[in-house]
Amino acid sequence: MDLLAQHHIKATFCMVGRQVAAHAALVQRMVAEGHTLCNHTWSHDEMLPSRPADRIRTELQTHQRRDPRGHTRRADPLLPCPGGNFSSQVVSIAAGMGMTSIYWSVDPQDWRGPGVQSIIHNVLTNTRPGSIVLLHDGAGPQTVTALYRSPLRVGMAQKSPGLT
Repeated sequence: MDLLAQHHIKATFCMVGRQVAAHAALVQRMVAEGHTLCNHTWSHDEMLPSRPADRIRTELQTHQRRDPRGHTRRADPLLPCPGGNFSSQVVSIAAGMGMTSIYWSVDPQDWRGPGVQSIIHNVLTNTRPGSIVLLHDGAGPQTVTALYRSPLRVGMAQKSPGLT
């Protein structure tokens, strides 16, 4: 987040609901700095499309955030399905709840731990104006290290109006 602030870049953070509660101070900072926090479901169930409708609704309804004043409220109305596993039922239920389903256009698969240079190369090679770049912070330090490397930082500032 410090690097994003340094380059005046707004990001979209797709947080799993369980993590929102566990990292309240970080979420408050995200919101205070004007970033978007979207609903990445409560438990990151990659099998969500195969679940009954009531389970899908529960996964989407229980994701909440706290704004900087400490008030609880729902995440912004964006839904990136865990693993990119959308179905017409999930999209329909989300739409009925006022959510827009979104997908990414660049996935360096950083969650697999491909190495810093691989992440940088993939992002810089595939990012175009308007791209949605999928990055993870839970797979170790590689992604954050890649963001701090000069070529990717320059690419962020020049190519992307925002980073997801």
